[in-house]
Amino acid sequence: MAAGEIQPWLRLGLIPGISSSTQLKLLQAFGSPDAICSAARTQLSPYLKPKQLDGFLNGPDSTLLAQTLTWLREPSNHLVTLADEDYPKRLLETVDPPVMFYLKGRRELLGSTMLAIVGSRHATPQGEQNARAFSEALSHASLTIVSGMAHGIDRAAHEGGLTGPGSSIAVVGTGLDRVYPASNRDLAHQLATNGAILSEYPLGVPPLAANFPKRNRIISGMSVGCLVVEAALQSGSLITARLSADQGREVFAIPGSIHSPVAKGCHALIKQGAKLVETAQDILDELRWQVTPPISHKLPPTPLQGDPEEALLLECMSFDPTAIDTLCDRSNLTPDKVCAILLKLELDGQVASLPGSRYQRLV
Repeated sequence: MAAGEIQPWLRLGLIPGISSSTQLKLLQAFGSPDAICSAARTQLSPYLKPKQLDGFLNGPDSTLLAQTLTWLREPSNHLVTLADEDYPKRLLETVDPPVMFYLKGRRELLGSTMLAIVGSRHATPQGEQNARAFSEALSHASLTIVSGMAHGIDRAAHEGGLTGPGSSIAVVGTGLDRVYPASNRDLAHQLATNGAILSEYPLGVPPLAANFPKRNRIISGMSVGCLVVEAALQSGSLITARLSADQGREVFAIPGSIHSPVAKGCHALIKQGAKLVETAQDILDELRWQVTPPISHKLPPTPLQGDPEEALLLECMSFDPTAIDTLCDRSNLTPDKVCAILLKLELDGQVASLPGSRYQRLV
């Protein structure tokens, strides 16, 4: 899209306080951004409040407009609008699609079949391992993994997706000149190079709390289904799952321990009709996605028969977080011995340490 064609879209999109639903109503009424920009105050007043109308007639901030146009000159940066042929078709079918969004990375991924994978920011090591393994398997089946680039499950899902041909797309709640959380900067660079990052928010928009639930409709809307890996009963992941169901998408959930707070959201979804899944192949079968040969997510290797005390401690440890005192009671080993074995098992990748001197089995 040439600069002259982009500017009417940016005038529509860079005025603060005009929501995507209002932008959509204006487009439906006038037919194009050019027609909206050419309309008189009296024609626009039925659709805009006085403050919105003044802002639109005055035009966008000139500095922000110049910054955006400069940003769009980079080959990997794009403005995608409802008028573009590669605007995601599934997203277009939803109730409140963004009129335009910014994209950094591989634009061709917009034409792929996508699956949302979401979950807790405070995930367990097992949850992160599951998210990474499912995403890797599904990406190798040529599904593009969509998530929100948060800590925990989102991050693991992107990492798994980037390993396969399906790759991964992050939908974020800030402008694309910012990385939030900052600790995901390396992941953001990987996504920008090998996947994509997408936002409906202009450059410079900070991580406002209200933006993150709103972006969830894009994560679910672009996808054929949504997999929830771990989630508490009150979480943004359940918002995404509910939006997926409302949009007619498939909802999947991985079950967990009845004692784990981050499993309760998944169990609630399953009670409400979400599909319980144990392998990536379960999802592919439900979607009737043809892959030859059939695949499932890669499980960690079974612990080898070795030191009998290591084997005993693993038998005494559940996949729930377990305290050292509990392990001592179950195994009849001394605390010093238990701590020494746990250190070795952790270095071998068979257990993970958690806050509060607790450990969780991974294999």
